[in-house]
Order: sequence, then C-alpha cells, then structure tokens
Amino acid sequence: MTRVAVIGHVEWVDFLQLQAFPRQGQIVQADNAFLRAGGGGAVAAVVLAELGAEVDFYTALGDDANGRAAVAQLEDRGVFVHVAWRDRATRRATTLLEGNERTIITLGERLEPRGDDELGWERLDHVACVYFTAGDAGALRHARRVNIVVASPRARTVLESAGVRIDALVFSGSDHDESTWARRIAAHTRLLVATEGAHGGRWWGESEGRWSAVPLPGEPHDSYGCGDSFAAAFTLGLGRGDSIADAAVLGAEAGALALTRIGVP
Repeated sequence: MTRVAVIGHVEWVDFLQLQAFPRQGQIVQADNAFLRAGGGGAVAAVVLAELGAEVDFYTALGDDANGRAAVAQLEDRGVFVHVAWRDRATRRATTLLEGNERTIITLGERLEPRGDDELGWERLDHVACVYFTAGDAGALRHARRVNIVVASPRARTVLESAGVRIDALVFSGSDHDESTWARRIAAHTRLLVATEGAHGGRWWGESEGRWSAVPLPGEPHDSYGCGDSFAAAFTLGLGRGDSIADAAVLGAEAGALALTRIGVP
C-alpha cells in the first residue's frame, strides 16, 4: 500500500441540487440537499483512500460542531486526520449543483495548517508523495521532506514566497484565475500540468506531453471535485513510480469518475 499525505484545507459544504440556477429575485425549490466535508484537501484525501492509499491528512479546523463532523466523515472514509484546532469557525460553503456544473459560495476564513502546529509531521518521512492545497511556509517545508510534492495553485501565496521548489503544479487550463496563478508560480515547479476537461490535458517543463480524456464510467452529474480528484490520483501515480503519462491517465480516470457523482466523493 502506497502511503500518501495531503496538506490542505476543509470546507463544511451544504450541497443543493437544483433544476436551474436561480435568477435574481427568484425563489426556487432544491431537489435534494446534503452536508459534507469538502474543499480541495478533503476531496483529495478521500479520493486517495478510495484508490487504496494509506492517507495522512494535515489540516486545520474550527473547534466547533462543523469541524468535528468533518473529521468524523473523513475518518469514516479511511483517512487518518491530523487536526490543528483553531478558536475560529470552520469555513463553510454552499454549493449549487445544476446540470453538469457547480457554483460555490464560501463563507469565512480558509483555515490552514502551520509548520509549528504539533501535527505529527515526522510521519512525512515515511510517505511516498504529498498533495498540497493550503498551509504556511513551514507546512510547505515539511512537505518538501517527501520525494514528490504536487500542489494546487490555490496555495499560490506560499508557493511564491516560501522558496521551496515543487515537482508539479496541477491546475485547470480553462480557469482564468488558476491559469494566472500558475504562470506566476511557474519558476517554482518542475512541471506545469493543465487539465482541459473533455480534451484531456497537457504538461510541460522538464518534459512535455499530452493525455486524452477517458470515457465516463456513467452519466455525468456535476463537476464538483473533478480537478482535485485528478490531482490526487496524479500525485499517487507519481508517488508509486508511474511515468508522467501514466499518472495523468490515472488522474483522468479519477476526474471522470468524479463527474459521474453528485457532490463530493
């Protein structure tokens, strides 16, 4: 079993399934609603556990009912959670699911693990790879104890300023903000990996290439978590010694599966 770590953030998400996104002033009835631990770090950790990895997840949460519920859900999915409890509220989000898309509204500060949190960082000495979505410079330096470090551009500030070089930055080629952040961070990574949805994606840097999209294993529902599912599986592939191309295919399969699900994994 490959050991993998995720360092990142959690959002307590209220998912609402709608027939159509409401117009201004309109009242609509949701078809379904459910609460889940979401956010880039949580999604990646659960996907990795589903893929058979042993997962250590380093995060920070508010010492409140939402934070405790998030930990319980993640542990129930097989994730070993290391939590720095904060005296602030766990970040919340409302995600509207309509057709094959999602619209996310966040509320509150994104809580991030810090390098000086007592979180059992020494366990990183025994993992094969890390996926990093949020944390301070100290947390990123802890991540660099591992041979393979893959990151999301949502950790852009620390990736720019910490002076730590990573192995791959995974981002959405169709997301203007993520593409802009990726260009700013390009000097700090060996590879840039851009997903392109139904067109597959490409990587460039120390090497370059493309991968093709894979067939969906079912009917599409919504795109929540597709990017982080790809990044998580791509990280696992690199950590277990796959080629970049094979790791990208593994990521594409995880992203395709996420598209057929409703909300988080």
